[in-house]
Amino acid sequence: MRETDRSGRPGLARPRPERGTPPAGVPVPRPRRALHPGAWWLWALALGTAATRTTNPLLLALLITVSGYVVAVRRPHTPWARSYGAFVKLAAAVLVLRLACAIVLGSPIPGTHILFTLPEVPLPDWAQGIRLGGRVTAEGLAFALYDALRLAALLICVGAANALASPSRLLKSLPGALYELGVAVVVALTFAPHLIADVRRLRAARRLRGRPDKGVRGLVQVGLPVLEGALERSVSLAAAMDARGYGRTAEVPTAVRRTTAALTLGGLLGVCAGTYGLLTAAGGSYGLPVLLAGLASALAGLWLGGRRSVRTRYRPDPWDARAWLVSASGAAVAALMILAGALDPGSLDPGVVPLEPPTLPLWPAAAVLLGLLPAFVTPAPEAARDPRKEPTT
Repeated sequence: MRETDRSGRPGLARPRPERGTPPAGVPVPRPRRALHPGAWWLWALALGTAATRTTNPLLLALLITVSGYVVAVRRPHTPWARSYGAFVKLAAAVLVLRLACAIVLGSPIPGTHILFTLPEVPLPDWAQGIRLGGRVTAEGLAFALYDALRLAALLICVGAANALASPSRLLKSLPGALYELGVAVVVALTFAPHLIADVRRLRAARRLRGRPDKGVRGLVQVGLPVLEGALERSVSLAAAMDARGYGRTAEVPTAVRRTTAALTLGGLLGVCAGTYGLLTAAGGSYGLPVLLAGLASALAGLWLGGRRSVRTRYRPDPWDARAWLVSASGAAVAALMILAGALDPGSLDPGVVPLEPPTLPLWPAAAVLLGLLPAFVTPAPEAARDPRKEPTT
């Protein structure tokens, strides 16, 4: 096809730019890389470690708020990222169950503030130490609430890692020696998000058809297609793994195999001995050196064991400055919380006998706020694409 230019002379027709394409000469911004998934897991596990060091409900609520805010502003628009709500519901269920057990089975914490009294069921002599019913004290409920809130905060931190880190990208970043184990863990971690997505999809489809999606009948009629989809997904996954040569190993010399086994076993024993030394008063002098030596030996064993894995990485995720900042913020929260427990244990573990209201310690609370750093140094998630707004040709 020929057309005339501005001077009236015939010339070749210029191709029209596609809809949504920037004009010529305008620089196209490069999309920012997503954060390394290992950094998200280190950040979340560090927050969980900080949660295990305190029973102060105010600090635990602050930890839950920090992790929830980071998830709210940095969670990607993917199906597996919706699992955070399931972890929050699981944490709430743990909280309710712990309080119910404290009410029905009693609490080992003595108390003088009696809230109410339940009918007590007499038990035989062999069940000494166990009671059903009886007095319910405010001290016992406060102790159960503090203990359950700590476990709930740990579950929510793990849920934050599941919502922020891509399981497939995390598998790609594992060392070669842990590849098979990593595949099993990733498959287990992705089972719950896919299951939740299938349940939501099937319930929405039943509501559109005017069928019940709640109650026992709705649960049974939704559960069968969900199990069928899980079975089909597992068969497809097994076929894909077999087609990609999953489980193949390279030939390595016998000396390398023995050295790898010795380093790995010695490293694990060193980690156990060093951890035991750090937890006991008598082993404070040798605990940290043995722990560091064990970690070095285990890492060397993993590096040598990776030579047996025949695989390559497509577009590996770099560990950049943002990953260091995110992981360092979580590590700072955990380290400062451990330091606060050593310097002022009373502020992290409020007493229940006698019952006293918890107070918010200032500098441990400021340390927890360091966990908000990923919300400002990491890139925002890409907006979900609407198929109705896709360009047409």
